[in-house]
Amino acid sequence: MNGSPLLSVRGVTKSFPGVRALDDVRLTVNAGEVNALCGENGAGKSTLINILSGVYTADSGEVLVGDQPLPADPVKVIEAGIATIYQKRQFVPAMTVAENVMLGNWPSAGGFVNKREMKRRALDALRQVAPHLSPDKLARELSPAEAQEIDIARALSRESKVLIMDEPTTALSPPEVDRLLALVNTLRDAGMGILFVSHWLEEVLQIADRVTVLRDGRYVGEAPVAELDTQAIIRMMVGREVKDPPIPARTIGEPVLEVKNLTRTGIFNDVSFQVRAGEIVSMAGIAGAGRTEVVQALFGADKYDSGEVLVNGRQIRPGDVAASVRAGIGLVPEERHLQGLVEQMSVRDNMTLAALKGVAPGGWLSTSRENAVDKQYTKELSIKAANSAVRVSTLSGGNQQKVLIARWLARKPKILILDEPTKGVDVGAKAEIHALIARLAETGMAVLLVTSELPEVLLLSDRALVMRQGRLVAVVDKADLTQESVMAPATGE
Repeated sequence: MNGSPLLSVRGVTKSFPGVRALDDVRLTVNAGEVNALCGENGAGKSTLINILSGVYTADSGEVLVGDQPLPADPVKVIEAGIATIYQKRQFVPAMTVAENVMLGNWPSAGGFVNKREMKRRALDALRQVAPHLSPDKLARELSPAEAQEIDIARALSRESKVLIMDEPTTALSPPEVDRLLALVNTLRDAGMGILFVSHWLEEVLQIADRVTVLRDGRYVGEAPVAELDTQAIIRMMVGREVKDPPIPARTIGEPVLEVKNLTRTGIFNDVSFQVRAGEIVSMAGIAGAGRTEVVQALFGADKYDSGEVLVNGRQIRPGDVAASVRAGIGLVPEERHLQGLVEQMSVRDNMTLAALKGVAPGGWLSTSRENAVDKQYTKELSIKAANSAVRVSTLSGGNQQKVLIARWLARKPKILILDEPTKGVDVGAKAEIHALIARLAETGMAVLLVTSELPEVLLLSDRALVMRQGRLVAVVDKADLTQESVMAPATGE
């Protein structure tokens, strides 16, 4: 049974130069309830989270903790019982689990940290969240799921009443997601109020009691989850039906990319496959299966110990990104913020980074050529930005991903590798990226798609390569693609 309001947002408005990020937004988180906050990228979810965390101050409206105004200070917000679990884990790698659980709240005696008391309090919190974790383990050794458990344990150690979870399952494998959702249920049953922010609508329907939707910075509505389905939430989010495009049959040509017996000791072993012209080959598997490591190696970003990578029958020198790019390979990496985007540069500059020879002949930048590339792909990929001179960091996740794809399309690659291309993007942008992948294959481009999303595998793939523990354990043709035919070899069942 849902209890009294722990956190209330009433008529909150927030503007930045040239942009009204939030306009008359309202929201409530009750005791013993999971309220899922949904909306496309750019809907205002992150701005609202920053206000609730004390990072931003609302221009107007009010935020109450119980019946008291929310302090406009991150430390005081935590003291008021509001804890936020961000997408990027908050821990110090060189410190122990216990030190990270008590981070910023270490008990002291005589000016020194009381390590015995710190460990006792950390263990009390860990027993509720992750009893399997040793308090003496170094945080750098934690998996993404364990690092997240540390964040939650830290909130419990401070007796938080409200837990804000921002895209908590993005980096987790299916079993880890199940474990996290079970923990969320436990916290809810204990009376905590939880604001669950997620793009994964299947998880929302599974875990939430109530759904609140924002669109373009405005409150659209809320409803009990029992009255909703995926399409109903999507209609609230985007104001229309969003469906994946039909994937037409294509002519599949000769092999463009050939990977033969690729091995990196301890990481992946004896991996062999082909991707043909006009073909979409997906690489499936659970987190830690070695998929990203394989594509990083064949692109030349990481070295491998043995094996061959060939493009149109010609071997590519190992560990040489420039040689891979010259041969016609493009890679959109999994972590766009760390490995792809130069966030302080403009949209236009990010888009043309891989095609400098074309836009800077003789070493001199041609503004007209750069603008032509920018104009072409902004239109073709429907990239939404105030203008191409703004920093790429100001774009939504889906538009940032389109900029990275445009960067490689400007080089006219023969093979495009997309590592988790719809990670952290909303449903509208996801459908657009799916349609784009299909269009690229229709032009004859070879596409290697690394994805953890089973529906994406089933929708797009001509073949699926299934990896487990660094080995290619199954190849499934389109006619045989089912959830079971992919997940059984991926999990070893």
